[in-house]
Amino acid sequence: MRWDSLFDDLESQLERELTAEELDLEREDERLRLARLGMRDRLLAAGGNAVVLHLGVGHHRVRIADVGRDWAAVDAEGPPAWSGIVPLGSVDSVGMPAVLARSTLGGGPLADGGGSGQPSLTERLGLGFVLRDLARRRRFVRIETASGMLAGTIDRVGRDHLDLAVHPPDAPRRESAVSEVRLIPLEQVQLVRLA
Repeated sequence: MRWDSLFDDLESQLERELTAEELDLEREDERLRLARLGMRDRLLAAGGNAVVLHLGVGHHRVRIADVGRDWAAVDAEGPPAWSGIVPLGSVDSVGMPAVLARSTLGGGPLADGGGSGQPSLTERLGLGFVLRDLARRRRFVRIETASGMLAGTIDRVGRDHLDLAVHPPDAPRRESAVSEVRLIPLEQVQLVRLA
């Protein structure tokens, strides 16, 4: 009888130690997963939920439409309605409901490292590519920088800057309507609003 209680006690002790070891391994796996998680992943996980982007020029309540390598496409929540491109480097912080912030930590689509392991085409596209497409389409844009907002058409996009032909929103981009061409360093661009 005494041997039975001794073996039961040893078995119980071993089971507690194995359970504690499994919990330690799970915690370490979660720490490693979180260490690989980037802001880009967190914005993707926000899905269609509203978040508040705090930029140097102010804050905007938006829904994340898509996220590229170093930019996010957003749709403004309130009036006036607008869509835009936000360079991730210009984001000071992102405000999101606590429930949404916690949900991105405990599993879901990010738990497996982001899906198939192969980045999608959008994930590989950089900000320069998106801005060059806007230039090619001759879209009227409003570009917000720390020093203010400029409006016009992007003429060219270089490696580290863009040329913006400044003109009124109701006038097409013609030499006669352009008041000046501004060279804007890409690192100064905080928001590109599409008209």
